[in-house]
Amino acid sequence: MEIVIEKYKGIHPGFILERELKKRNLKKGPFALSLQEYPQTLNGITKGQRGLTSALSLKIDKALGLEEGTMLLLQAYYEIKKEQQKSNSGKHPNLSVIRKILFWDTDINKIDWEKQYKAVIKRVFERGNDDEKKEIFMLYGKDKIKEVTGSDRIENNTIPVMAHIKPKQ
Repeated sequence: MEIVIEKYKGIHPGFILERELKKRNLKKGPFALSLQEYPQTLNGITKGQRGLTSALSLKIDKALGLEEGTMLLLQAYYEIKKEQQKSNSGKHPNLSVIRKILFWDTDINKIDWEKQYKAVIKRVFERGNDDEKKEIFMLYGKDKIKEVTGSDRIENNTIPVMAHIKPKQ
């Protein structure tokens, strides 16, 4: 079991269950009913939308002939990975400085500030005020700002945006 667990650590157990059911040529609906569970519940799990409870994981382990606790361990490792990702993505700007209206088309609390840095920098430097620009400059640093805007100089409390792009004629 240790080798199997290591291989699947951090992956949602529903995805592993889906793969196992396909491998065994079992349909989700009848399998769920054989566990005395609603097919919608099992479907949500296999799509990664729901987590496994300890009771359901024991039923699945027994039905598939897995060692007791296998699916629950996979769920625990998945939850651990999710929490680690949350704590690692702790780098974000002071949201009291950034106006939510800048990100009108998205939930500002769900922005991945590391992965979406180009879009964030572009948006703030196109539409933000001086304080917002300074906050983003402090968050990302000179190199990332220059990569996106073409400049890292601050002139009159602003950075000349897109100075590296020449207008079309």
